[in-house]
Amino acid sequence: MSLRKFISNKTIAALAVIVTASANTSAFAQEAAAAAATTAKPVDMEPVYKSAIFYVMAFLLLCLFIAIVGKALKVYELTREAQDKPKGINWDAVNGTLFALFLIVGLYGVYWEYTVHGKMILPEAASEHGKKIDSMFNITLIITTIVFVVTHIVLFAFAYFYKNTGKRKAYYYPHNNALERVWTIIPALVLTVLVLMGFLTWRSIFYKIEDPKNKPLSVEITSSQFAWAIRYPGADGIVGVKNYKLINSANSLGVDLKDRNALDDQIADELVIPINKPVRLILTSKDVLHSFYMPHFRVQLNTVPGMTSYFEFTPTITTEEMKAKTNDPKFEYLFLCAKICGAGHYNMQRKVRVVSQAEYDAWIKEQATYVTDDLRKQFNMPVAAPAAEAAPADTTAKDTSAVKPNQIALKN
Repeated sequence: MSLRKFISNKTIAALAVIVTASANTSAFAQEAAAAAATTAKPVDMEPVYKSAIFYVMAFLLLCLFIAIVGKALKVYELTREAQDKPKGINWDAVNGTLFALFLIVGLYGVYWEYTVHGKMILPEAASEHGKKIDSMFNITLIITTIVFVVTHIVLFAFAYFYKNTGKRKAYYYPHNNALERVWTIIPALVLTVLVLMGFLTWRSIFYKIEDPKNKPLSVEITSSQFAWAIRYPGADGIVGVKNYKLINSANSLGVDLKDRNALDDQIADELVIPINKPVRLILTSKDVLHSFYMPHFRVQLNTVPGMTSYFEFTPTITTEEMKAKTNDPKFEYLFLCAKICGAGHYNMQRKVRVVSQAEYDAWIKEQATYVTDDLRKQFNMPVAAPAAEAAPADTTAKDTSAVKPNQIALKN
């Protein structure tokens, strides 16, 4: 087929249409880009920088870059080897230098972690045993930090100063009994001291000798998805027993009203406790595993279905005092669930107030009793009769004017 036959009028027309359409499209695209540049608002990239995908992609790109550089260096080394040239890069020196840099960066990371994230540790302890726990924690942290820094300085310094230089031979030193005794006995002694500290602290928390002059206040807290129920003892100071078989719509906690100690129990929407008085928590669960957590008081204990747990502590700082210490007028103590227990886990928190004994006594008098009329009917107990209405006052004024003449007439 000749070129003349191939290039017909139709072909020329089609090419002209294509060229014209391309030109128009290009012009339109340029105009649209110019208009967008003048009217479009700058894109907010902050959400992108906060996303995890951004950092994952950045890490993968960094790994790819390192791999490419490594391959290029490998090709460079193989090329020099093929040309019978000496090595161009002294990798022993490079590795030694990298060890030194890694040590410096790592120590700065430790410093940064302590100064920045160190402020995010638990707040000031507001209980007697909390101070003991914090003291034990601080001692452990100081010892482990010193050991960590010293051992890593020695480790990386050896890698730097004793790197291969080709001028010396490594000394064969397989065994030393004295050194092995030192690095075995010293850590064993330190760990023994730390374990004994923990053991004695634990005993002081869970095996207290009760002071007859300052008996603990018992408070029962029952967890469920996704709420807390708080029950105080009545005037008898004893929380009544429960039985899960008695749980129903009227008796949500399954309290056994045959136990006379349960008749005066009270319920509350918040945990109010007096300062400097031992508080004995009785922790139970109705459904699944929860974790009762009071960060300011260093209290955390699982609430397990079918099992009762106990924890005793003594608050030492009132809510008002902590507001002044934190310079936060809206500060509130809280207790919450520290174990993911379902979709509404985030909502399981209640307010805690530490008050004076007088404030507590006034508050507890205002709390309702757990026993309701429905519960009394369920247990065939007499229902409290409604208070009798007072008789209406006689507002009719007595006519004393008629009495006086009669009295005068009788005298006459």
